[in-house]
Amino acid sequence: MGDSNATVVTEFILLGISDDRRTQMVLFVAFLLFYLATLLGNSLLIVLILLSPLLHTPMYFFLCNLSFLDMFYTTSSVPQLLANCLLRRLTISYTRCVTEMYVSLFLGIAECFLLAVMAYDRFAAVCNPLHYTVIMSRKVCIQLAASSWGSALVTTLIPRLIQPTQLCGHNIINHFICEVQAFFKLACSDTHVTDTVLMINSLIVLAAPFSFILVTYGRIGQAVMRIHSAKGRGKAFSTCGSHLVVVSIFYGSAISMYMRPQGKTTSGRDKIVALFYGAVTPMLNPLIYSFRNKDVKGAFWRLLGKKMSE
Repeated sequence: MGDSNATVVTEFILLGISDDRRTQMVLFVAFLLFYLATLLGNSLLIVLILLSPLLHTPMYFFLCNLSFLDMFYTTSSVPQLLANCLLRRLTISYTRCVTEMYVSLFLGIAECFLLAVMAYDRFAAVCNPLHYTVIMSRKVCIQLAASSWGSALVTTLIPRLIQPTQLCGHNIINHFICEVQAFFKLACSDTHVTDTVLMINSLIVLAAPFSFILVTYGRIGQAVMRIHSAKGRGKAFSTCGSHLVVVSIFYGSAISMYMRPQGKTTSGRDKIVALFYGAVTPMLNPLIYSFRNKDVKGAFWRLLGKKMSE
């Protein structure tokens, strides 16, 4: 083997969440149900938006993008979690680990930017209702969605460029997936510069969009308070309430994970937070938007009635 610094890592061992077999089986069943519910809920929402002409608006265009993102985001991590629950020690090749890590990172960052775009859409709808269709034209919507995906791709390249090349034979990842922070903790060289760059990247990806959302909803709140009718205020709040709930859940968990100094090891708390925003949040999003949205529920019952009458 020679010097340990020359050891080439070709595969990793994922430690998972728990060593207790009963706990692993309970987690397997729970997150299998979460995963299936995520796929079913988001795919149903996409079908409703595509088939219902009443939902062909900017808000639902972005919601369709969000559902698409959630389906692939959870698919990038949950199958790995399920396999980890079934096996004592899951091994994964270096190439597959790195690929899954950056695909998941890209999708998560894209969701951060997309939620900010959706906040701007709500701002235009509430604060400039007479010019809304002009401000949020089809061309603008496509450009905003494309910019979310493009910005996510660029910011994903930053961790890739500073990825540690010297692991000194360290191949045990204390996580249930190949998560970027857990992977970078395997580096045997000084990680001060790497940690600083990752924190700056987190500011761009999390703090900047979240601050934009807060300012945007501050302006929306001011506009709503100027509406004299209670019915008008209720309608304005209802169009924004679902998005606010999703933003609070997603950004709250992500910021608690990435916007703080990192230790040398991954804690159990880090795994729980990763479970929440990687597996639970994508399942909740279609439920939140459906239960609080009369248009979506109406489209569902119309589609169901059409199918039954055929």
